[in-house]
Amino acid sequence: MTATTVRDDGAAAPWRTPEFTERLRAVGEERYHDRHPFNIRMHQGELSPTELRRWIANRFHYQRHIPVKDALILAKLDDPALRRAWLRRIQDHDGTAEGEGGIERWLRLGEAAGLDRSTLWDASRVLPGVRLAVEGYVNFCRLRPALDAVAASLTELSAPSLMRTRIAAFERHYPWIEAEGLAYFRARIGQGGRDSEEALALVHAWARTREQQERAVAALAFKCEVLWALLDAVDRGGGS
Repeated sequence: MTATTVRDDGAAAPWRTPEFTERLRAVGEERYHDRHPFNIRMHQGELSPTELRRWIANRFHYQRHIPVKDALILAKLDDPALRRAWLRRIQDHDGTAEGEGGIERWLRLGEAAGLDRSTLWDASRVLPGVRLAVEGYVNFCRLRPALDAVAASLTELSAPSLMRTRIAAFERHYPWIEAEGLAYFRARIGQGGRDSEEALALVHAWARTREQQERAVAALAFKCEVLWALLDAVDRGGGS
């Protein structure tokens, strides 16, 4: 990364696009939840069935709110083309018909792991720390400008690699989970790559000043903290 330059008016000059991109990617490389001890244990095959089911059930609370936060972002977009593109994210998770979409695929993951759908939908079972993390992220997308909310979604830059690692880990270490239950992870490899590139282009277009660029980096760091806090809660949650 280069040294800070200052404009004639005393304000820090914006980072050039390559450096801005590098700073965004560095957040994921340093702070993404693939480094969390729980994820590491998961991928090394060290989780018990109870721990894995606890993660699946509590992570579903996050999954079911993804289209909610995307709807809040959609409402901030004033360009029809942008709204059409962002609407696809909601459809990816909600589906366009009954029995489709990412939420449905996560429910099938739960079933493959021995959890019934009513357990997954029962919000009263969600750990308090998970609930607070998810509410914090949804409220962030509700209250902050579109730039911040879209930048927070850039954790997707790291998602495809995590999904590949997770699929290999589940196939190797958790064969008791039926193979069709991994469909969510497989779908997110392509979706995450596509969505992250689209969001990155928007962040580059909107973040024209150093202050805006720094807000984008901070928003992405906040999202990493949300995902980390969620895993903290699951890791310490105990129970079934």
